[in-house]
Amino acid sequence: MKKKFIFVSLILFTAYILVCPKDAVRAAADGLVLWYEQVLPTLLPFAILSNVLIYSNYLQYVTRYTAPVIRRLFPVSENGAFVLFSGFLFGFPMGSRNCAELLRCGGISKKEADVLFIVTNNISPVFISSYILCQQLNMPSLTLLSYAVLYLPPLAAGRILLRKNTAADCLQKKPASRFQMNFKIMDAGIMNGFETLTRLGGYIMLFSMIASMVKKLPLPALCSLVVTGMTEITNGISLLKDAPLSPGLCYVLAMTFTAFGGLSGIAQTSSMVRDTGLSLKKYSLLKCLLTTVSALLALGVAFLAGL
Repeated sequence: MKKKFIFVSLILFTAYILVCPKDAVRAAADGLVLWYEQVLPTLLPFAILSNVLIYSNYLQYVTRYTAPVIRRLFPVSENGAFVLFSGFLFGFPMGSRNCAELLRCGGISKKEADVLFIVTNNISPVFISSYILCQQLNMPSLTLLSYAVLYLPPLAAGRILLRKNTAADCLQKKPASRFQMNFKIMDAGIMNGFETLTRLGGYIMLFSMIASMVKKLPLPALCSLVVTGMTEITNGISLLKDAPLSPGLCYVLAMTFTAFGGLSGIAQTSSMVRDTGLSLKKYSLLKCLLTTVSALLALGVAFLAGL
């Protein structure tokens, strides 16, 4: 059944490109522009820096200051504290990426990684405040409440799921080794960062084309908008600006799309954690649950704000 579904999807996607080449090319170009102008300059420096810190063993200089604060709320190892810090500060997909890198090199336990790669994989605060609330919805006054809507559910889930972390898990660190910083490590960090961001660019372009194809389906306008947003969030959110919907419903839909991250986000996460044994099924199920909670919180915010 799964093979048939994939085969049919590929046939439909190919047919869309052949029948509507202009729309397909425009969607691909829009996806690549988004990647080049927003994702690449924002995430590439952090991707390179994270690699260099992890593989040069200088990461402990960062965790020395961040871990004591974070561990007051979450029972995590020092390196796990870095995953939490970087995931929420730098945004998707840095949380899952750093979690996977530290798991590969033995910096965190599999048990801890199973939770961290799910709860830290969220859209960045900058994207929420600038692109979604200011550019698309024109609701900058809801910035702090929107942070609460999107970040409180994963933080609460992380606190609950990490409560069983034992003292041994929290103290786990990579065996001591000498610090090293050389051009080989820097070159590897740069190449790894570009490889990661290039894969993300491919997924963004692909799902931008899929979202464009969804718009062509004979679906009711609201249904088409929702399916587009749950497929690729930037396309879905951009449609809200001119949609004949109330401001409150636009806000709730935007927060729902953002909390879920889209099917594109799940595909990108899968590429970040490949060959690590981390469960994408568990990630997807918990992401759906957290999205439901965020949607309900967004509904409450819209009601209180009189939207």
